Amino acid sequence: MNTPNNKRKKESIERIEKVFISLLQTNELNEISVSDICKLAGLNRTTFYANYTDIYGLADSIRDKLEHNLSDLYQNEITRGFNSNDYLKLFRHIKDNQIFYKTYFKLGYDDSYKIITYDINLARQHFENRFIEYHMEFFKSGITKIIKLWLQNGCKESPEDMYEIIKSEYQGRADSGKECSDTL
Repeated sequence: MNTPNNKRKKESIERIEKVFISLLQTNELNEISVSDICKLAGLNRTTFYANYTDIYGLADSIRDKLEHNLSDLYQNEITRGFNSNDYLKLFRHIKDNQIFYKTYFKLGYDDSYKIITYDINLARQHFENRFIEYHMEFFKSGITKIIKLWLQNGCKESPEDMYEIIKSEYQGRADSGKECSDTL
């Protein structure tokens, strides 16, 4: 294994991603060129194309990285096969990684992949197995929009405040006997 070249490749990828994310804060994806990225990163186009097929391949790589980081955040739960619905952990992660999440949403990936995986078994239990798809979509879309608004406002509220907002929005179900307050 050629360690110096691996280190150089990793550094090049990090520079490309950093410049790309920075450009996305002020430009749309279709306004960013490989030349722009390479110029700002101080790399040649050959280096870019050795790592990505095009701008969209780079965007997909960024998305994969965020989704992987998010999976790592809940790895213990995934391994043990349960969902704690620990949204406080999620909000803390978002606050600590605001630029990454803003980039994710700016790329429009939230339309095809919702950040939140929904606990189908819990939903079946609380909604008596009725209209599950609608409840799932409502929840995932709602929390995604709340996260986007929070990011747009600079994450001024604390993660604890955001958790309380989510909890209070779904508290009504607990009052009607449909959902337990400790599920969020």
